[in-house]
Amino acid sequence: MTEAHQGRSIQSPASQTPVLVTILLAIALYLAAVALGWPQAGTRMILGAGHEDADHHEVEHAADHEEAGPADAAAPHAEPNWPTTEPAGLDAHDVTHEPPALWMVLPFVLILGAIAVFPLVPGVSHWWESNLHRFEVAALLSALTLAYYLLLHAHPVERHFLGHGIAEPAAGSPSFGVTWTVFQNAIFNEYVPFIILLFSLYTISGGIRIEGDLRAHPLVNSAFLAIGAVLASFIGTTGAAMLLIRPLLETNRERKHVAHTAVFFIFIVCNCGGCLTPLGDPPLFLGYLQGVPFMWTLKLWPQWLLVNGLLLVVYFLWDQFYAYPRETKADIARDERMVSKLRFSGVLVNGTLLALLIVSVALLDPAKTIPGTDWHPWLFLREAVQLGLVAASLGLGPAAVRAANRFSYGAIVEVAVLFLGIFICMQPALQILDARGAQLGIDTPHEFFWATGILSGVLDNAPTYLVFFETAKAISTDEHILVAGVAEHYLLAISFGAVFMGAMTYIGNGPNFMVKAIAESSNVKMPGFFGYIVYSVLVLLPILVLTTIVCM
Repeated sequence: MTEAHQGRSIQSPASQTPVLVTILLAIALYLAAVALGWPQAGTRMILGAGHEDADHHEVEHAADHEEAGPADAAAPHAEPNWPTTEPAGLDAHDVTHEPPALWMVLPFVLILGAIAVFPLVPGVSHWWESNLHRFEVAALLSALTLAYYLLLHAHPVERHFLGHGIAEPAAGSPSFGVTWTVFQNAIFNEYVPFIILLFSLYTISGGIRIEGDLRAHPLVNSAFLAIGAVLASFIGTTGAAMLLIRPLLETNRERKHVAHTAVFFIFIVCNCGGCLTPLGDPPLFLGYLQGVPFMWTLKLWPQWLLVNGLLLVVYFLWDQFYAYPRETKADIARDERMVSKLRFSGVLVNGTLLALLIVSVALLDPAKTIPGTDWHPWLFLREAVQLGLVAASLGLGPAAVRAANRFSYGAIVEVAVLFLGIFICMQPALQILDARGAQLGIDTPHEFFWATGILSGVLDNAPTYLVFFETAKAISTDEHILVAGVAEHYLLAISFGAVFMGAMTYIGNGPNFMVKAIAESSNVKMPGFFGYIVYSVLVLLPILVLTTIVCM
């Protein structure tokens, strides 16, 4: 997202205590919910257990909030009063929905436009740096979106949280049920799992420090980028970027020509390296939440290998034959003389916790059984475990490491605030695409790649992925090989379009601006917004064109 406070807002180890206490309180509340049986009941509803006897129970409509019938109350395993919305015997997929008015995409466009434009406008950019002001914009646009569903939308809305259902609008009065359904879809089904994973990756990786000063030879820098390309898929582009950018800059501090190294770091570590698992990049995790199998993204390995391999070759040639020879003899001599070995801190605790985090994402999906068992994890158990791992990182990891890393929550709070608005405001767009996606005329993998990719570069790749995921689902049929309801060849194109072309601008993916800010705080003169685009058009774009020819 943006350069929020990474270099300016340094938190002391003691400042971690309120965060740790808040996490422990959230876990305690979850355990209390477990004691009441609520997460277990939520999982049963996801699996359809709450609706097996629909013909024998009176089902509550979201519009009128009627009490459940006596047979439901007397059931041996009575569920908590989750708001179920579909009429008895009605399949949500059999209902034709009238989508929201087209003009209701305006709040979504405005929030993405604010992210893209406000940091560039003199006089506004400083105001926009405040997460409070970002929250005010996100909250206002979210409120306008929800107000539309409350007062103006007179058609049913499909529910995705706790299984599928239909929310019917109220006749002649505000549609609280429809509004609540939209809110559930945005927050409980998508935002909460998404932001807790990002928060966990960001916080745990912030407890690992790599420091030292190697000789800044082109081969050494290329090795940093290659290691980052691998790590990005397993600890996330955010985690890998925060882990490696500082030692890379430390290694190159004696050199004057470093900006291109930071740009290629954004290309590879912040974006293109992160396509092999749902942990790697936010769009892929959203796909996982939509039902894409955890291991499916490994099918992107040919594109991953080709794009990252070519970027590494181009970088090495650039640094070896253009940038390195331009360094002065004095700087080269100083770089050769001022050398210290790499030292790793916090790896034992936080490296183990990152591994456990990967396991939690892979195994604790309530819609799937734990391998070798017939047990479905409880609703939000995955997120509770991830918060527990963060608590272990803050409580057990060396506090001095975070202080040395100048660890701050500013960047992740910014992402949390903005995506709160994005996930709510994009609900009308998703519903419009679900109903009319087939009318867009996008029906080939190449078209899905370029449509997803171009918007991922100029907007943000996570919501863009979801938009075209829904578009592809609308035109996929049983004649295709389907993955989570989407034709596999479309999903491949959407996935690597969103991940790779999120590198086209600073605003395409979350870590891009954070790395820019850290580099500038280390006195690296980074290219501006349009200067960066020159790099991406001249270097990255031709590689992506070649990839579409070879791999699609």
